[in-house]
This record gives sequence, C-alpha cells and structure tokens, in this order.
Amino acid sequence: MLPEHIPTLAGPVVTLRPFAERDAPLIRAVADDPLIPLITTVPTSSDPQDALDFIIRQNDRVRRGLGYSFAIADTTSDEAVGQIGLWTVGISSGRSTAGYWVATHHRRRGYLRAALSTLTTWAMGLGEIHRLQLHIEPWNEASWRAAEACGYEREGLLRSWQQIGAERRDVYVYSVIRPGPDVGDVARHTT
Repeated sequence: MLPEHIPTLAGPVVTLRPFAERDAPLIRAVADDPLIPLITTVPTSSDPQDALDFIIRQNDRVRRGLGYSFAIADTTSDEAVGQIGLWTVGISSGRSTAGYWVATHHRRRGYLRAALSTLTTWAMGLGEIHRLQLHIEPWNEASWRAAEACGYEREGLLRSWQQIGAERRDVYVYSVIRPGPDVGDVARHTT
C-alpha cells in the first residue's frame, strides 16, 4: 500500500524529505534557471509567496494521488539542493515515473546520483510499482549518466515527446524494472 504521507528517506549523501518553508530560498534561486521552470512547476518569479505556494503544492501532491515530491537535502546541513519526485499517475498499471532537478550551484557533488538511488530503492520496495521510468533529453548527459549509474537502462528515443518552452523535444526513456520470474522469462524470449 502506498504511504499516505511523504516519508523521509535517508541516504548516505542526501536525505529526501518533504519540502518546508525553510526551502523557499532554493525555489527562489532557481526561478531564473533557463530550464528548471520550463520542465517543472517551479515558478518563474522569485517572489517569496510564489516559492511558498510551490512548497504547498509539492506537499499536497500525495493527497491528490499524484505522487511524492521530495526536497533533496544535504545529509549534513539539511540544506535543500534540489527536488526529486515519484509520480504515481500510472500506478494502477504498475508504472511510475521519476523526475528531478538540482540547482546549478549544487551540481557536481553527487547529490543527483544519491537522490535517484535512494528514491529508486524506496520505490522498488513498494508493492504497487513494477516499472519506474525517466524521461531525459539527449543533451543532458549528466542526468542520463546518473540514471545509468543507478541501474536504469536506456530503452529508446521518444521523438517529439514533450513541449519544452516554444518547441517539441525528444527524450530518452530509461527504466528500472522490479526483478521477478516473469521479467526473466520475457528477457530470455526476446534475446
């Protein structure tokens, strides 16, 4: 059974936790990022109320059956460095999607890989999830390398998959699948 609240997930480098008001400066700092507001619900203004409204929306997603939105926080300082979500809209079919971002000034420190590994381990332990997937633009090498390091396999290219800003963009689809007897049988028959 899926949790009815956003849990706190502890990893070696990061803690995934519900967003809190103290995370508003992070949201305000990424409002002018050239990509994050285009592919997420992060506001494009650095207005303090907009940041607080974003935090409220993230914490309300689980109640609305949309999934779990976590602040990625440094384990030592508890400072939020980004966001990662487990989106459960397709959960009735055993599928879920993850998405994430890390603020520019916190990149290249291992936060993304640690957050994705922590989220994936937790998600694969939920009985309802048999497949967890990611959609990553081909140019975003740091993102797809992190996915591959966490055991995700690239399945292909989805052409013109998503509107980002003023244009349609291609994305790679990556997945991790819960091991089981049926998965092995399918793999043997398709090779």
